[in-house]
Amino acid sequence: MILAVVYAFLPLFDASSAEEHLRAGPQRLDCVRASEQCLREQACSTRYRMMRQCVAGGKESNSSMVAVLEAKEECRSAIEALKQSPLYNCRCKRGMKKEKNCLRIYWGIYQTLQGNDFFEDSPYEAVNSRLSDIFHRVTVLGEPAVARENNCLNAAKDCNLNDMCKKYRSSYISTCTSRVSTTEVCNKRKCHKALRQFFDKVPAKHSYGMLFCSCPLNDLPACFERRRQTIVPVCSYEEKQKPNCLELQGSCKTNYICRSRLADFFVNCQPEPHSKSGCLKENYANCLLAYSGLIGTVMTPNYLRSPKISVSPFCDCSNSGNSKDECDKFTKFFTENICLLNAIQAFGNGTDVGVGRSMTPVQTTTLITTPYQRKRERIPNPMDNSINTDNGIYRFCGNLQPLKKHLFLWSLFLQCEKNV
Repeated sequence: MILAVVYAFLPLFDASSAEEHLRAGPQRLDCVRASEQCLREQACSTRYRMMRQCVAGGKESNSSMVAVLEAKEECRSAIEALKQSPLYNCRCKRGMKKEKNCLRIYWGIYQTLQGNDFFEDSPYEAVNSRLSDIFHRVTVLGEPAVARENNCLNAAKDCNLNDMCKKYRSSYISTCTSRVSTTEVCNKRKCHKALRQFFDKVPAKHSYGMLFCSCPLNDLPACFERRRQTIVPVCSYEEKQKPNCLELQGSCKTNYICRSRLADFFVNCQPEPHSKSGCLKENYANCLLAYSGLIGTVMTPNYLRSPKISVSPFCDCSNSGNSKDECDKFTKFFTENICLLNAIQAFGNGTDVGVGRSMTPVQTTTLITTPYQRKRERIPNPMDNSINTDNGIYRFCGNLQPLKKHLFLWSLFLQCEKNV
């Protein structure tokens, strides 16, 4: 039976929506503007400078920063006064012009006022969006959506029809496939920057199609590999040796952007097995936004070669010593995160929490006593018969997997997009 599917593309944000405005709450200043405003006011400026001196003193002291701050009356007074200023609740926007400077200000204030709980809050302004705002699939005849063709390939072809998507995709492909020397396959730093620009600037309705596309059951290996190759992993993801995940996390914390993107991911993809979605915040769109924000940092995640949806940074927990349990908890937030996995599946199916057909409840088990949860076991959709596609070209494109270490792989993928 032929399933008729009507695609309706909606903007990611509807600025005129009163409902969304009410949910978003009062608009907060970004930290750059809040800092500028504070420095123009003498009282706020004096306290702000005092706070920064206290922070500098805490870094130089052997005692903890909080202990040093509490030991100084002027530091306590400055901090309490700043809690009443716009700086206290300032946030940043992903991809903003002065993002790194904004994040530097945020983390300086955040560490001072609230301690240094890495995953306590995200520095980014909350986004009230739904998957249906990005890509709303309306099914006809009441039948569920089933992948009938290689949507990952189609998404790449659709990207080439959009000027912005084509521009930034071409940029990161060129950067990430340009060999630097006989020993270096690429300039990873430039590749990461180009990938961040792609996911920060290209509308999600174009970029997500390649990253979170669903695959037809009769062509899974080829489609899975194309999806995995989206970020040019030979440059952006892989290393000669896998680092320890906790060491990689420590390296991430030294960079304002990576640290912020990781914190955002932990906040917006926190699993909750008792919720309808599997997410504590019941918002798939924000989880996918946070996940895509990690791409282009040292914590870049990617799909693993697995029969099920599973993602991970390029690291493992070998040589963890007494921190093995902590390392396992960190990695399982990626590999066994029911919120993230359900969000990816929901985008591929064209469904959302409370939108379209309901997702089949998936049984979960508690991973540990913390919020991390085990991944949901998925049963393949039985509606896998009578999928009529031409497998020849897909299999050719999919069988490029053994060539993944060579940079001409991407030229072959691009040729597939033109020929199919």
